[in-house]
Amino acid sequence: MTTTRRGLLGAGLVAAGAAVTPSLAPAQGHDHDHDHQDLPSDPALRVKALESLLVAKGLVDPAALDALVDAYENKIGPQNGARVIARAWVDPEYKKRLLDNGPAAIGELGYSGSQGAEIRVVENTRKVHNLVVCTLCSCYPWVVLGLPPVWYKSAPYRSRAVIDPRGVLRELGLELPPDVEVRVWDSTAEQRYLVLPERPSGTEQLSEDVLTKLVTRDCMIGVAKVVAQKSAGGV
Repeated sequence: MTTTRRGLLGAGLVAAGAAVTPSLAPAQGHDHDHDHQDLPSDPALRVKALESLLVAKGLVDPAALDALVDAYENKIGPQNGARVIARAWVDPEYKKRLLDNGPAAIGELGYSGSQGAEIRVVENTRKVHNLVVCTLCSCYPWVVLGLPPVWYKSAPYRSRAVIDPRGVLRELGLELPPDVEVRVWDSTAEQRYLVLPERPSGTEQLSEDVLTKLVTRDCMIGVAKVVAQKSAGGV
């Protein structure tokens, strides 16, 4: 059974602790081969209950909520940052503008907003690797990366990234040579950072569109490197 977010709102979750309607509860006492909707976790129920209550009181517009969810699911996310990175790889003049004035260059591709007002772009090289963290909370360049991953907001990452960045990178699967300098950038509400990863060797003939597909969110945070896939345009 498929249940939409809006459907859940209409299912009677009008206050914290509201009873779960039968349509959301697991079936009992019968066997068949089709799937049931799993009961959401307690935090999920509380969020949906709060949302439903706000809607019922007229404090939140359901259409605005749906538009916001759609924006972050389909329009705002790492794909935006990936386009920025790929453009910088293929256009030296754009790369220069990006490093000189991140918000202006990012705006050239149509990405702007309060979360992108002050973005500094830092470039990885063979001798320098940049890592982004927010030690106070979870400040993050949403306009180009979407919502921050859970681990980015976790206390262990926020505290250890500045104390033992190589150890954190190693645990996340990235082992750097001893001669590579690691620079840690601490994001704030006033200043956020985006990593410009190294372009992988062997991708010189790839188009900008293909390069965009190689760039991941983690590469733009600095916890991974871009890997050229053999299936990408014959690499």
